[in-house]
Amino acid sequence: MESGEGGEILPCRPSPCPPAVPSLPADRLSFTLSGGVMPTPPPLQTPLHMNSSDPDLHGGFQLRPFRQASWLRGPHLQTVLGKFIRPHFDPGLIRERWETEDGDFIDLDFGPDPSPQAPLVMILHGLEGSTHRAYVRMAMAELLSRGIRPVGMNFRSCSGEPNRRPRFYHSGETADVAWVLAGLRKRFPHRRLGALGFSLGGNVLLKHLGEVGDAERNPLQAAVAISVPFDLVAGTRALESGRMGRLYTGYFLRSLRAKTQAKRSLLEGVVDLDRVLAARTLREFDDAATAPLHGFPDAWTYYRESSAAGFLSRIRTPTLLLQSTDDPFLPGDALPWRAVESSPWLVDGIQSRGGHVGFVERAKGMKPAFWAEQEAARYLAGILEIPGTSSRAAGIT
Repeated sequence: MESGEGGEILPCRPSPCPPAVPSLPADRLSFTLSGGVMPTPPPLQTPLHMNSSDPDLHGGFQLRPFRQASWLRGPHLQTVLGKFIRPHFDPGLIRERWETEDGDFIDLDFGPDPSPQAPLVMILHGLEGSTHRAYVRMAMAELLSRGIRPVGMNFRSCSGEPNRRPRFYHSGETADVAWVLAGLRKRFPHRRLGALGFSLGGNVLLKHLGEVGDAERNPLQAAVAISVPFDLVAGTRALESGRMGRLYTGYFLRSLRAKTQAKRSLLEGVVDLDRVLAARTLREFDDAATAPLHGFPDAWTYYRESSAAGFLSRIRTPTLLLQSTDDPFLPGDALPWRAVESSPWLVDGIQSRGGHVGFVERAKGMKPAFWAEQEAARYLAGILEIPGTSSRAAGIT
């Protein structure tokens, strides 16, 4: 349940694709949600402590607290206007189409390569987003400024062209991420790898990290997740209540209906199209389309088994979590406080303000600055061992 840069509301834009590259195998994993949601303490003006007993684990990282722009107060202004005031950085991306083993494709957009040894960071967008979104491009700019090559992964159907299979993507689909990471590791065997996920992409990333744990098949040395819908049940209920919740829902449904219509010939006889197109909430859409297309009996089962909260305790990768208790897509009392505080692998970056993928600060005068992208890139640069950082933090000896 993501708003992209503040509200993912537009269909993805098309762009040309070069010839396909060979597909690479990846394990398909399935886990169920095992953890409950913990109650929240009172709202904080500053982040909770970095809860690691080993400073080297996170490269000595010290989070800079978020300071909300005085002219952009409140979660909805941060969420909605944060989308429109982000500049659209154009790094000159190179698109590659990777053909999957099930006859589909995934489009990857590679940023410029700062050096032959530069670390790579894969970026995962939010619901109905793409690598065209301004928050993805802003993250790319921050990474490039620190000597890191960004690689944007477009989820199936999100690169500007409908995918070939009836299925789409969803909050718990980690097999595609595992497959792409395996391909990047094979292609760049000597480079350090990180990942950055926004909203739905953050949920997918954290679930993947929990599934692989410290297994050898995990190629990532560091990760960041921003504005994650840790509890999909609570997040869905939040979007079904209040005028703003219904407004956000309407934005998403318009894009989802358009994609459904574009794939009508593939979906006829697979799902009840009349029911899908009549959906008035994300839960109704997920119950009619997402769940049956991806092997879940209903939307509630999909939410319970896909929520990242139940996978946090299994993560064994240094990971920064940037989140706000005023996120309109997830109530503060649905945040997995205890799981975050008890893990030395997770840096607690929970703030009291920032909205959903907002986190707009004031830089000079009225000029905006974008805290989440800046802190994410700074953390990843340290862990991935840009000159002057710890090799132990990257898991390399």
